[in-house]
Amino acid sequence: MIESSAKKITVEVLFFGGARDAVGGNTVTLELDAPATVAEAFNQLLARFSALGRFGNSLLIAVNQEYASKETVLKDKDELAIFPPVSGGAAKESESKPHDFFEITTSLLDVGKIARRVVLPECGASVTLDGYAREWTAGRRTSYLVYEAYEPMALSEMRRLGDDAHKRFQISHVGIVHRTGRLEIGETSVVITVSAPHRKSAFEACEWLIRELKRTVPIWKKEVFEDGEEWVEGEHYKVD
Repeated sequence: MIESSAKKITVEVLFFGGARDAVGGNTVTLELDAPATVAEAFNQLLARFSALGRFGNSLLIAVNQEYASKETVLKDKDELAIFPPVSGGAAKESESKPHDFFEITTSLLDVGKIARRVVLPECGASVTLDGYAREWTAGRRTSYLVYEAYEPMALSEMRRLGDDAHKRFQISHVGIVHRTGRLEIGETSVVITVSAPHRKSAFEACEWLIRELKRTVPIWKKEVFEDGEEWVEGEHYKVD
């Protein structure tokens, strides 16, 4: 009898948002024949968890906290994350300014204190966005919200957005703080604050940052209604 000499690798798979609900858990371990690609790992997951098929091609994939394609080659002990649409690109090393800050917390957010952290002598204006839980969505009454994040990757993406904002706009400092866990109606979920020598740049950067945060940062929101609940997915982005 001839024994197989194929090398095996082990990959830890993390699930978030609706993908976690579909598989009924947070993590699984896969054993694959090397060399293995993300596509091969994903096909094994589909065979094991048929409920993932309901997402079609919309699920996103990250390897070691960076967005990946299905052709990405996996190594032993890699961390593979599967999550619903949050369109975007790969994270990269941050070049953030010393007074910039990017945080995720389960604590209540004090908007005023967060805003004042970017107010420095060289700035003439600051703009702060306070995003909070609303009571009504498309005619349905919301009881409360639940936010979940792939925290290491989310922080990396926030730093990337801060770097890009400095390149795009004439601003001095950026701060982003996002809350996770259960939020009651009216409680703040995210604060984005920007300081700049002139107010126009601060307004433009703040608007751009909230739009891109919702588009690229792996944070998901579950709306719990009086008559049910659902995950709110981001914009569709297909990883080929």
